Amino acid sequence: MMKRLLKHMIRDGALEIEDAAGKVMTVGDASIPACRIKLHKKTLEWSLLLNPPVKLAEAYMDGSLTVEKGDIGDLTEIMAKNYSRLENHWLAKPVFHLNRQSRWIKQYNPIGKAQRNVAHHYDLSGRLYDLFLDRDRQYSCAYFEEEHGDLERAQLDKKRHIAAKLLLNEAGLRLLDIGSGWGGMGLYLASLASARVVGVTLSEEQHRLSRERAEQAGLADRVDFRLQDYRTLAERFERIVSVGMFEHVGKKNYREFFGKLRGLLTENGVCLLHTIARFNEPGPINPFIRKYIFPGADLPTLSELLPAIEDNGLFVTDIEILRLHYAETLKLWRQRFNENHRAVEDLYDARFYRMWELYLAGCEMGFRHQGLMVVQVQMTRRQETLPLTRDYMFDWERAQAVRDARGRPQATK
Repeated sequence: MMKRLLKHMIRDGALEIEDAAGKVMTVGDASIPACRIKLHKKTLEWSLLLNPPVKLAEAYMDGSLTVEKGDIGDLTEIMAKNYSRLENHWLAKPVFHLNRQSRWIKQYNPIGKAQRNVAHHYDLSGRLYDLFLDRDRQYSCAYFEEEHGDLERAQLDKKRHIAAKLLLNEAGLRLLDIGSGWGGMGLYLASLASARVVGVTLSEEQHRLSRERAEQAGLADRVDFRLQDYRTLAERFERIVSVGMFEHVGKKNYREFFGKLRGLLTENGVCLLHTIARFNEPGPINPFIRKYIFPGADLPTLSELLPAIEDNGLFVTDIEILRLHYAETLKLWRQRFNENHRAVEDLYDARFYRMWELYLAGCEMGFRHQGLMVVQVQMTRRQETLPLTRDYMFDWERAQAVRDARGRPQATK
């Protein structure tokens, strides 16, 4: 049964499987990528059949499945390129159907549960994130203006690209950062046009470091980082940005999110949402990611996003799709992570290292082969808020790039 499933599924790439008895089978078309794995337990053959997405990941994490040729990136690429055939196989269909049907329950996201979900991931040791992120700890898709492997540069370019869409044309703007992370985006924006920034996060570790960074940068008087759920905010803001937070909202809560967004935005305000999304049809997030990495997370399609925005009286004024930018970001993160594997294992253990190695590799392949993308959606309450053409974005971004290159982030009015 295992052989029939694998032969049906793996047709692109080359995969060798050695079972616990030492027997080897080869599936695929002998093309690149090529990989060889070994199953160290007989029971794995059945568990992999019953729940492939989770059980394969757990077997790798526990060491009962090892990669003997190639690496975990090669294995995840083979799986990603052939995944649709697994979903449609009669043996695996019940598992995927159950995952789809139960996703609404898993998206229950009241304030207390939302904070626990965030703590699961973001309240890990800060040392872990220093081992693979850029110096500013930008834990979201970078922006590559051209092909290069400079993570620091690409993350600065991302912040500038987002700032350009916020129309920072006045001094003293009140700006809200929903899901403010370790503070890098808020601090960057506060230095532009002397904006006054409120950043909210549910992570105690992120909140602590954000406040320290604001003090060190001399911006504590203009940047207020809070440990607070955005749903409890009562102020209004002329600019709102949210980067990498919407993935934790959950489909059933989209209308609540955009309703609150409209209430927080001033009449002439501008909002920019940056989120991972899907090119293809709506569906649940990878069950391994939901169980071990981001509990409560989910990814929208534009067909799910836009009705929720429209129903709350917001105008969508610009949409940009970033296709492979996150794949390149994850590639650089995984390279750094692997280079520091000893430090990761010292910080946690070998199982944790393999879990996160698989997470980074699997997500990269999701953007390369499984229809994941990043979308930036600009919104306003009034059609007349923004200039008639998009030139204001390009002109500001190019001018700011020169200032950033000189190490002077302050923008002219």
